[in-house]
Amino acid sequence: MASRAAVKKRLKEEGIEFLLVQFVDITGSAKVKMVPVSALDDAAEEGAGFAGAAVWGSGQGPHSHDMLARIDLDSYSRLAWQPNTVRFAGDLFVDDESYPYCPRTNLKRVLAEAKSQGFVFNVGMEPEHFLVSRDENGAIRPWDPDGVDSLAKPCYDFRSMSPAMAYLQELTLALNSLDWGVYQCDHEDGNGQYEVNFDYADALTTCDRVIFFKMASSQIAKKYGAIATHMPKPFADRTGSGLHAHYHLANAKSSKNLFIDNKDKRGLGCSQLAYHFIGGIMHHARALCAVTSPTVNCYKRLQLGDGLYSSQSGFTWTPAFVTYGDNNRTQMIRTAGPGHFEDRAISAGTNPYLAMAAYLTAGLDGIKRGLEPGEPNLGNMYERPRAEIDAAGIKLLPQSLNEAIDELRQDEVVQSALGPIAGDFIAMKANEWAEYDGQVSRWEVDQYLTSF
Repeated sequence: MASRAAVKKRLKEEGIEFLLVQFVDITGSAKVKMVPVSALDDAAEEGAGFAGAAVWGSGQGPHSHDMLARIDLDSYSRLAWQPNTVRFAGDLFVDDESYPYCPRTNLKRVLAEAKSQGFVFNVGMEPEHFLVSRDENGAIRPWDPDGVDSLAKPCYDFRSMSPAMAYLQELTLALNSLDWGVYQCDHEDGNGQYEVNFDYADALTTCDRVIFFKMASSQIAKKYGAIATHMPKPFADRTGSGLHAHYHLANAKSSKNLFIDNKDKRGLGCSQLAYHFIGGIMHHARALCAVTSPTVNCYKRLQLGDGLYSSQSGFTWTPAFVTYGDNNRTQMIRTAGPGHFEDRAISAGTNPYLAMAAYLTAGLDGIKRGLEPGEPNLGNMYERPRAEIDAAGIKLLPQSLNEAIDELRQDEVVQSALGPIAGDFIAMKANEWAEYDGQVSRWEVDQYLTSF
């Protein structure tokens, strides 16, 4: 744990003049207070104050006492695009008491519960995102200044990626200056879509990094005339953006990966503990979806039937069913290697703190109850007949935010993972669905205006 004296020394050596005291609202959107470096002691001891009711899902009204964001010294992140400034992730306090509506604080609570059981939750996340630009009418299109990113299957293509190489290199250097261990970047399956991969860490560190990644990508992309968007499905005919989570439980004392078993009779190299964990994930998957895919737009990504093939590249790479399997990207949970799972249902638009709190709680419930996931699904789930899927008792992922919220209302375990945030989250998302459902879209006008 970084000492304040060590942090002050580093701030002076690096010529830092300002601090961004950063926290998130219920949606996971980064919020900040900027303070001069001379205010470090106040930011660490008291926190930067603000009106909590001015941000979504704070549990406060205009009459409420001040909310303060108190910095975590271990989250020191220098802004490469503004090198006189450092970001610190913050936890929220009211009247000098830790505030339970804080998504970061809530995740720390769930992680502490796991640690009391002897577990550390290690996570790596893959932030897929698009670079887009707007035309004179405000419509978006893939950012493509050279007019070369037009292939139906642009994934990994050199010519398609070339215009974005300077952006990706600058972003990589910025993140690696913070010791993130970025080990690869690539052009993804959609035109204008990119992914940056960085090292595993504990869940809290990884979530802090995801928020900072969104901040960094937005500002660095702006330098190149692009908008970096983490909207899950900005284009109907292209693959959407996920925030795939790779994870395992480790022993809290030895750091040993508890998901590995080379004698696994199922042949995946996973322990019985690991299978119970994903048994919990699969049992709660439909309710989890409300948290891991929390917007209307997310469900344009998690499609069934013909929707799996709606991308111009041939298929969407997204799951539609609650399944696990071997190293197979048509499953919700892919076994990427011994003791190493990847959940492919998580959308780029999620609040990572809430998502990981819910995910870990669901997995621990599986361990507590000894839930079994069944045998792994092998082969191409996109081609498996629906009648066969139904006969096997395989559940379908929710196909709308409304459906997912209904599942969350009925799942006390997943709600417990959110603490007091659960009620506001459900209400907010129900309102989001109602507002969306009440809109008259261009498709409806074109379809029905003169049909009757």
